[in-house]
Amino acid sequence: MSLFETARKIYPRRVKGTFRSLKWLSMILLLGIYYAAPWLRWDRGPHVPDQAILVDLVGQRGYFFGIEIWPQEVYLLVGVLILAAIGLFFATALLGRVWCGYACPQTVWTDLFVWVERFVQGDRNARRKLDESAWTLEKLWKKTLTHLIWLLIGAVTGGAWVFYFNDAPTLFSDLWHLDVSWSVLGWIIALTLSTYFMAGFARENVCTYMCPYARFQSAMFDKDTLIITYEAERGEPRGKHKKGESWDGKGHCIDCDSCVIVCPMGIDIRDGLQMQCISCGLCIDACNSVMDKIELPRGLIRYDTESNQRQRREGYRTLDIAHRKSGKTVVPPQKMRWVRPRTVAYALILSTVGSLMLTAIVLRPMTELTVNHARAPQFVRLSDGSVRNNYQIKILNKSHDDRAYRLNTQGLSQARLEVLAAGDETVETLHVPANSVASFRVRVDTPEATAHGRSDIRFLLSETRNPAQNSGNTPESARHDSYFIR
Repeated sequence: MSLFETARKIYPRRVKGTFRSLKWLSMILLLGIYYAAPWLRWDRGPHVPDQAILVDLVGQRGYFFGIEIWPQEVYLLVGVLILAAIGLFFATALLGRVWCGYACPQTVWTDLFVWVERFVQGDRNARRKLDESAWTLEKLWKKTLTHLIWLLIGAVTGGAWVFYFNDAPTLFSDLWHLDVSWSVLGWIIALTLSTYFMAGFARENVCTYMCPYARFQSAMFDKDTLIITYEAERGEPRGKHKKGESWDGKGHCIDCDSCVIVCPMGIDIRDGLQMQCISCGLCIDACNSVMDKIELPRGLIRYDTESNQRQRREGYRTLDIAHRKSGKTVVPPQKMRWVRPRTVAYALILSTVGSLMLTAIVLRPMTELTVNHARAPQFVRLSDGSVRNNYQIKILNKSHDDRAYRLNTQGLSQARLEVLAAGDETVETLHVPANSVASFRVRVDTPEATAHGRSDIRFLLSETRNPAQNSGNTPESARHDSYFIR
């Protein structure tokens, strides 16, 4: 006796219709963006990568067109993650699992793999018959060709992902000449195999068992969320129907199972909304095509809300019994209620976080100053009685031009400042190359004082320019508060 049922392979049948066309359009658009984005160029000046979208792990920076993100600006990444999460919640509250049905990478690549399988092996019945048949030469070459194309797609997918972390033309040339590092090759192989396995074999099991989104999606639904629905008041009792027969006492559902056969998740939407449903709408296309053939109104399966369904059920109950099951009498759909507390709250969070991120990007300084007080020793008393504190400062120049700065202090009377560069050379002008961090040692001396303890001190950094340099821009400045011990 087996306690578990063996997973059945799903053979979704080809379907035509509005939502299938939307899925094709979404797949082509998203795959086009994914594969083409690493090849886009963006001129940032000399000595800076010109790839529009690049995660430069060596240079420890991220580039997104005109936006450059440094490791110190990790808060921007946090903001992006918050926007992505709240945006997903917002879309779910409005349109149900529209992300799962049209934009999720698992859905997009699975659609592509199923298309390849259908192109090589045939539609639903042909694929099932081929799997159930004995191994022949025809089965061998069809299966081999299918898996070779899957592996090729996986390799292109894995390679495209690695392009986002390297200069795409350079890496492509290295791949072409088989001159790549083992780390890059390892990532490509790992991503190739993961794409091959997820889209070729796991498919709907990823959505059902691996993805956590299916488990908590209902927490974001309400009675006005747009979901896939079956109009039982109109469709039941279901049964076979022959052309010319009366519809009296019969529902419009002829129990053809077309909605089940085309479903990539293998569920029957007539049983109600289920966790596995990804709201792709293919069952709607299949049902509408059947309704057209038997000359009945479309919409037996439709995108609708729980609130509208309840109102439509009440409308059917008020119809005359003689017309309730007649051929073309249906209750018209109700209006959508887009604005409600849940969607307003999500929209406010999105606008607030987006505004804060935009403000942070626009107003962020191009120069940053960091000061660390020396701990061993915390101060030194010199032979003339004065007190010295040592500091380590770092100046970050985010611009694409070399800059020169001067450093001053504020808060301590009669303080003397001395900046030491490499080799203990005293400098007055602090030169920092473009897109880099420069470190300096700083000594601050004060005359002998009767008071002892800790005092506040502020370091002021200001850019120095000659009259002909960048006259149209405001010089950069920065400050950092620290302490002085005596």
